[in-house]
Amino acid sequence: MLLKNEKPNVSRGARLSIAPMMDWTDRHCRYLHRLMSGETLLYTEMLTAPALVRGGAVHLLDYNPEEHPVALQLGGSDPEELAAASRLGASAGYDEINLNVGCPSDRVQSGTFGAVLMKTPDLVADCVAAMAEASPVEVTVKCRIGVDDQEPRDVLPAFLEKIRAVGVTRVTIHARKAWLKGLSPKENRDIPPLDYALVHEMKTAFADMHISINGGIATLDEAEQHLAAGLDGVMIGRAAYHSPSDILLGADRRIYGVDRETDAETVAHAMLPYIERHLSAGGKLNQVTRHMLGLFAGRPGARAWRRTLSERATRPGAGPELVEEALGHVSGAAAA
Repeated sequence: MLLKNEKPNVSRGARLSIAPMMDWTDRHCRYLHRLMSGETLLYTEMLTAPALVRGGAVHLLDYNPEEHPVALQLGGSDPEELAAASRLGASAGYDEINLNVGCPSDRVQSGTFGAVLMKTPDLVADCVAAMAEASPVEVTVKCRIGVDDQEPRDVLPAFLEKIRAVGVTRVTIHARKAWLKGLSPKENRDIPPLDYALVHEMKTAFADMHISINGGIATLDEAEQHLAAGLDGVMIGRAAYHSPSDILLGADRRIYGVDRETDAETVAHAMLPYIERHLSAGGKLNQVTRHMLGLFAGRPGARAWRRTLSERATRPGAGPELVEEALGHVSGAAAA
């Protein structure tokens, strides 16, 4: 954990990061993940520049100070609007501002941002240049290896050259193409084949850039293999959300060499004061506990833990005592 007023080393944190995931990596999820790892770089859900700048939804930038190092991911395609949103993010205290050039959803495409921007690298360069000019914190990019009928071995190096030329030194590459028509966002996470080798080749070709790999990585063992092979960082998404203990509890020791490790029970107990504060502020229990369902994945009692929270956390008056009851199923199963 960071000491008060200590500035995080974001590039170091990016050795392992948790992917920005819509509807998942909100501030409650990030608080939970930070309790599990003091070093890992955390990302917000993608926030659109129009929502922040035109819609005035600056409350979406709220986060817990314990989350550092934490990065803000923005979606957009207008350089001036992205610059304004970056300025807001930097003022809010985020440690990094990231541009989404990877999301393939129809909703994102209709706003002319996300993965469709892989087709317009000059526009991406204009966007990140404007963002960097407006933001005192580092601006980074998360992209795909290509979209639709593009040949990744041609477009990806050209794309990296464009953003490097305007000062981007850190990029996360999802090692799959995105098909903008014909595949759903879920299918785009599974069907296009992974090309890890190409991402490793980009690190060789762009040795001066900090390159992280994303896509299909589900264990710390796999993360360590990519790092040992020369990549600077690994970003993990769904596996870190659905089975956070498998990824995050050992991350500080294995990825960062920090002698800090906790356990799922300790983390669950540490969430109770946070839940109390959230409820006192008018929040609902399930807004927090929905992110905790996978905390004991693969352990005895995990099913009863999930069932207790998923079925009853939405009920009026549900509070931290329900979490303690659910914990009894896990500890009881372990004792048995």
